[in-house]
Amino acid sequence: LNPERVSMPDIDIDFCYERRQEVIDYVIRKYGEANVAQIITFGTMAARAAIKDVGRALAMPYADVDRISKMIPAGAQGKNPTLPEALEQVPELEEMRQNDPQVNKLFEIAIKLEGLYRNSGMHAAGVVIGDRPLEELVPLYKDPRADMPVTMYDMKYVEETGLIKFDFLGLKTLTVIQRAVDWIKRAQGIDLDMEAVPLDDAETYKMLQEGKTTAVFQFESA
Repeated sequence: LNPERVSMPDIDIDFCYERRQEVIDYVIRKYGEANVAQIITFGTMAARAAIKDVGRALAMPYADVDRISKMIPAGAQGKNPTLPEALEQVPELEEMRQNDPQVNKLFEIAIKLEGLYRNSGMHAAGVVIGDRPLEELVPLYKDPRADMPVTMYDMKYVEETGLIKFDFLGLKTLTVIQRAVDWIKRAQGIDLDMEAVPLDDAETYKMLQEGKTTAVFQFESA
């Protein structure tokens, strides 16, 4: 913590994904069931989903709605164009909208709905831990898919209540390493201690310099 920080830090910890639940169970035992919850997420209505939902509500033929939704271009790096942008980018879509009153109505309604919350879910990793029962600090929600309560504020707003967010991340890399260690012990009787691996190992750095980074966590992407 320092004076320059705008928000509280969140705490990210990686665990073998097969044992992540054990950590959450431990936290519940340590801090009390009433003091621990997962964090809600909200899915918003994206351009294609808005077209499909509105098309269904207007009882338009599925094939027509499906064709229109597939004409909406996919964006780069997960940033998809909005419906008004799609109409600008795809002249055929704009032409259909102008020539067919039903398609025009479809777009008119879908544009109003785009970006609104559509459904709720649970943050893949986020957990909050309070110093008192969470119902005294935030509204809670019971997700049918979860055993524990879920905050009704998402991660941005949950921080404003003074709660710190812990990300208990299930990391496949750690699971793969653990399995390799187990198999080597079983097959060759060798005990490998991953905690004792030096952080200045020359051969490891040589491998990274050569770009041999496939399956190396945080190093394998472009």
